Amino acid sequence: MTEPTILVVGTYDTKDAELSYLAGVIRAQGGRVLTMDVSVLGDPDRPTDISKHEVAEAGGSSIEAAIAHEDENLAMQDMARGAATLAARYHVEGRFDGVIVLGGSMGTDLALDLCSALPLGVPKYIVSTVSFSPLIPPERLPADVQMILWAGGLYGLNSVCKASLSQAAGAVLGAARAVEKPSRDRPVIGMMSFGKTVLRYMVDLKPALEERGYEVAVFHATGMGGRAFESLAAQGAFAAVMDFAPQEVGNHIMGSSVTAGEDRMTNAGKTGTPQMVSIGCYDLVDIVGWQPVPAPLQGQEVHAHNRLISSVMMTPDQRREMARAMCDKLATAQGPVSFLLPLQGGNEWDRPGGVLSDPEGLAAFIDEMRRSVPPNVELVELDCHINDPAFTAAALDLFDSWRAKGLVA
Repeated sequence: MTEPTILVVGTYDTKDAELSYLAGVIRAQGGRVLTMDVSVLGDPDRPTDISKHEVAEAGGSSIEAAIAHEDENLAMQDMARGAATLAARYHVEGRFDGVIVLGGSMGTDLALDLCSALPLGVPKYIVSTVSFSPLIPPERLPADVQMILWAGGLYGLNSVCKASLSQAAGAVLGAARAVEKPSRDRPVIGMMSFGKTVLRYMVDLKPALEERGYEVAVFHATGMGGRAFESLAAQGAFAAVMDFAPQEVGNHIMGSSVTAGEDRMTNAGKTGTPQMVSIGCYDLVDIVGWQPVPAPLQGQEVHAHNRLISSVMMTPDQRREMARAMCDKLATAQGPVSFLLPLQGGNEWDRPGGVLSDPEGLAAFIDEMRRSVPPNVELVELDCHINDPAFTAAALDLFDSWRAKGLVA
């Protein structure tokens, strides 16, 4: 078998030694290397496979124009556009199998754009001085990116930073050797949920959809799960989506850090992918359990899920705001949308007598949905709870009708 080729990216004018070290470790382990220079001012000690001039031109600019900005932020944005464009093109051409990018905050900004241009299943490693940092918003993170802290390497090689760099080099090469890329043998249904303690529809829906010839990918709605879901939806990777746990929309509008980004619940609509939407945990805002409660939520009932996550119950007015936000997002959809509205509740804890039961809040949400639903969205009211078998049956009946009409392949 041919050994994988790893694209090694960075500013070779200032980090040639570190990037060459990465490439050397990859080659020593039997891998091959394709180098890309994203410098602006200086030149590498030795020519790279992809020069900075090629990168700038691919971004619709030139090195001279980037320098003329007299602003390193604008210059590196030119290089980021070019690096992302070339990476996507060269991957389609089969020129590399995985990518590793080295940088500080400036290089990480570029790295996020480059990695976002590559599909799920391509190993993506970023060695960064700001790995795991709150500087990086969730919406910038590709679905399957890996980050390794560039420890002790701000200026030159040493034994401390070599420990990080060598691990990263081995990780990307090992991932490129081992990865089992997503299969396209069966169409994929994208589904949002939480664990079956609180939401149970996927337990019966998944096997039923698989019997119909579909693969089902269930994403955990804890911020990064929704980010991965939206990333794939933007690529048109799903035959249909069952977006039954929209909590990340509420998290975002209420100021929680547990967010999938502003574009949550929009990308399937942009690609015309058929959507079913419902209300799983719509009434809760997840927040970082060890941080202060965001100002809009202070004074409301808080339930600690564990030491990482707490859930805040929405007020009736906040639930109305949630309904309007969902309707606004769905109003832009280019494909069919059905909103399944279970009138008896949206998570196991809000059943009558449950610890989160709030009939007034549920009534407010239902009323606002009826008022706000846009003309392109079919509102399907169901006299059941989201965890009842009747909800699953209704979702399957609707899905089968979509198949009969040719809306879902």
